[in-house]
Amino acid sequence: MGKTASFTCTACGAVHSKWSGRCDACGEWNTIIEEAPLSAGPASKSLGTKRGTAIALSDLSTAEAPPPRTHSGIAELDRVLGGGLVPGSATLVGGDPGIGKSTLLLQAAARFAQAGLQTVYVSGEEASAQVRMRAQRLGLGDAPVKLATATALRDILTTLDRDTPQLVIIDSIQTMWADNVDSAPGSVAQVRAAAHELVTFAKRKGCSVILVGHVTKEGQIAGPRVVEHMVDSVLYFEGERGHQFRILRAVKNRFGPADEIGVFEMTGAGLAEVPNPSALFLSGRGDPSPGSVVFAGIEGTRPVLVEMQALVAPTPHSQPRRAVVGWDGARLAMILAVLEARCAVPFAGLDVYLNVAGGIRISEPAADLAVAAALLSAREDTALPADCVLFGEISLSGALRPVSQTENRLKEAAKLGFSSAIIPAGGKTGGTGGLSLNQIGDLTSFVGEIFGAG
Repeated sequence: MGKTASFTCTACGAVHSKWSGRCDACGEWNTIIEEAPLSAGPASKSLGTKRGTAIALSDLSTAEAPPPRTHSGIAELDRVLGGGLVPGSATLVGGDPGIGKSTLLLQAAARFAQAGLQTVYVSGEEASAQVRMRAQRLGLGDAPVKLATATALRDILTTLDRDTPQLVIIDSIQTMWADNVDSAPGSVAQVRAAAHELVTFAKRKGCSVILVGHVTKEGQIAGPRVVEHMVDSVLYFEGERGHQFRILRAVKNRFGPADEIGVFEMTGAGLAEVPNPSALFLSGRGDPSPGSVVFAGIEGTRPVLVEMQALVAPTPHSQPRRAVVGWDGARLAMILAVLEARCAVPFAGLDVYLNVAGGIRISEPAADLAVAAALLSAREDTALPADCVLFGEISLSGALRPVSQTENRLKEAAKLGFSSAIIPAGGKTGGTGGLSLNQIGDLTSFVGEIFGAG
């Protein structure tokens, strides 16, 4: 059994197995006291009696200056990072293979290096010649970026410790391996150990580390979720291969707002930032057509207008099909149920297809009204006005609920030339930007007023 208590000298800190009047180490009298162990349990499995060093505590009113930030010059990347790169931060970037992660980070490395940061790019997947060829294609051959190709974590940390840079990019974390872990590179244990060592190095040396992570078939970063908890920011690079748009989305950020997005366009010269994504997402929109409506959404702090497209057709099968791209399939099933139960608009025997144009993914409930309008428009073969935007949340009772940042949505719509909006009643509209507002209280009234049914 482990010892349940220890005896410590308050004068010199010496530990004794039993109490005595005089300390054998310093010779002081009556300085030995009994101390309870830090934790209970077997000595080999618990902290036992050994004590550590007391740490300094501070209160919440301690005034500290906000962390300094370095701007990359890529406005969309700086937006997602929360305003720039923070020294000593650790960022994890995930995305599908071939989506453009290495291209974006090589462009970012060149911009940060040109801004004055000593930058090291470590590639574990590609040879140095391949990285140089990409840099030449992107016009970044003269950027002052130090390049290394290695996978041994001990060698990488030794090199970085010799001349500590200000920014390190690791491409990718799944290719790194630590020689003290008995498992293959890319395994859960190796990924956890490599991420821990690199994040600890970043905090100790004050340099920023960006890790590239592979994703699974479900779109999650491969490896243990503890890696996402270790880092300060987690960014996902999204996009459909058939579209030229790429979305960089922050799902975690300790130094800025989460759910912020940056929009890029894939070109022959690399990834070009899109300062006004709403205009680009709506650029291919032609004359009004049934099943097409415009939704005014909010992504992070930015209002974004996108086109919601729906198609409703008779099904030749006994089980109608429900296909969704860019939205939640369970949410679509709920909207269809509310339309049938509250508004007597049946979709039985009809295939339903829903698509968010441009390859962007919408997750906020404010898109409910736009989806319902697209479905009704496609079913009734009636086109809504081209200059009208919609947004609002639908409850299970059929009521329309106001959503946040209504004023910002309306201002963005007015800026892009829209003249009317259909929104839930009771929302804080503020300045409408000259838009004609049609505020509706429930879905039944919306169906009757807009489509002449209900």
